[in-house]
Amino acid sequence: MLVLPAELTLQQATACLAMLLQGLRAQTQSEVVVDASALVQFDSSAIAVLLACRRESLVAGKSFVVHGLSAKLLQLAGLYGVADLMVTAS
Repeated sequence: MLVLPAELTLQQATACLAMLLQGLRAQTQSEVVVDASALVQFDSSAIAVLLACRRESLVAGKSFVVHGLSAKLLQLAGLYGVADLMVTAS
């Protein structure tokens, strides 16, 4: 499982994405799971990071699921019209 940090804004986005992609590429499972439950401070960069991970997962032939997606982050994704791309797990 890949884990998002407590804070993911523009300042952390590049480093966070690099870390997540490295972990994604190392995974052998057919499903990539990202744990967003620790994420409390974020901006639209968090959406961009998740979408980049999703895209990379799909290119690798893996499914992509986000665990612990907060209502606030899902609402932000909705504002950008990408909420349907954020497959969530309970």
